[in-house]
Order: sequence, then C-alpha cells, then structure tokens
Amino acid sequence: MTDRLYSTDAYARQMSANVVDVDPEAGALLLDRTVFYPGGGGQPCDVGALWVGEDRLEVVEVRSDDRGVWHRLGPGDGMALVVPSVGTALRGELDWDRRHLLMRTHTAMHALCGVVWERFAAPVTGGNMAPGEGRLDFEIPDWNTDRDREPIEVELNAQLAAARRVEVAFLPREQADQDPSLIRTKVSLLPAELTEVRVVDIVGLDRQADGGTHVAATDEVGQIRILKVDNKGKGFRRIKIGLVQD
Repeated sequence: MTDRLYSTDAYARQMSANVVDVDPEAGALLLDRTVFYPGGGGQPCDVGALWVGEDRLEVVEVRSDDRGVWHRLGPGDGMALVVPSVGTALRGELDWDRRHLLMRTHTAMHALCGVVWERFAAPVTGGNMAPGEGRLDFEIPDWNTDRDREPIEVELNAQLAAARRVEVAFLPREQADQDPSLIRTKVSLLPAELTEVRVVDIVGLDRQADGGTHVAATDEVGQIRILKVDNKGKGFRRIKIGLVQD
C-alpha cells in the first residue's frame, strides 16, 4: 500500500519515493509513498511533477485502488513519454498553488455544511469543487433565498474569520459507525471494506468523515461569497460558493 502522506500532513508538498509497479498502457506509476491526493469526496486529484534525476515528468492525473496511489504521466516539453521502471527512485512535487486553493475551498465547504446544519439540520445530497469554488446540494424544503441567503453568507464568513482549528483524527470503523453525526450526507458513502475512518473536525462547527485535504485553521480560507442558489426541485437547493481572491 502507498504511504499517503497527504492524509496526515496536507502541507507536505514534496516527497522522495520508489516505483513499485508500472501500468505501461496508462503511463502510470504506483509509488510506495506520495503527497499527491488521488481525488474523492468531490475534491479533484492533484497534479504536479516527478523527477528522475534531472528528467521532469508531468503528473497529469492521480487515482487510487486497493493497491495504492497511481500517478499518470504526460509528456512534457514536447518530448516522448518514457515511463520509469519498477525500483526507480524519484522525487515529486505538487502544483502547490492549485492544491492550497483546493484546501481552502474544501474547508470552506465543510464550514458551509456546518452553518447550514446548525440552521436547518439539512443533510448534504451532493457536492463538487474546483480550485476556488464549489457547490453543495442540501435537502432544505423551507429555504427562501430572500430570507436565508445573506444570513448564511454572513455567518459563514464569521465562522471562517474565527480561526477555528481544523483537526484530523482516525477512528476504528466500529467506533465511527456508532457516531451517526460523522455522516453529513443523506446516504453514507463510506466503503463497506473500510476499517479506519478519517475524521476532519472544524472544532466547534463541523465534524465529519472525510478523506480530503484541508487548511489548518478557518481564517486561512479567507472570505467567501455565495455565488448562486439553485432550486433543484422538491425541496433541494444547490448552494454555489466562491473564494474572494486576493
């Protein structure tokens, strides 16, 4: 299994690693350790580069399976792609600006979940994000945009400015299953084979099972704006948010 460094240290942006398997058709490498997040929970995968000596290889996609994390390569500088062999030692580096923006976005979305839950006790029915913006779908039958949009935005920004700590913990599956509050989605998305549950806790605001990357405190997110609230029918609302760029 790949040592998933991003899972315990979201600020790690470089690593040394070894190739443990190769998929020549996909141009992908399975590494023994990585800082590259393979995507999931609405958060896109990381991109960046691997170096073998002085040769730079672009990482254009990252995915995971039951063996670990695979890094798909793309040709750089117009050169033909050469896939390293098993046993090759290499080093890697994230596209950090993109990753950090995704971390800020993901934390903002968890904070939105906490604010909406406090006001409506509404479960999440879907979500997705890109660097700097995202959307969450909620089941909120009594939502009124004229009444509810501005107070939600004001409260969300107040919670972010409060510099709440964002902590990560790991719970045995049996213990996590006894705490239904960890699942904020309407249907649990935890795989049946999962034996340990990663929990992200915005202390005092939102605590839920999550595998993605986050900033260390909410004030690192900055300000957000609610860009749009769509009526998805039968009491479902899609709230789109965007980070206010510096």
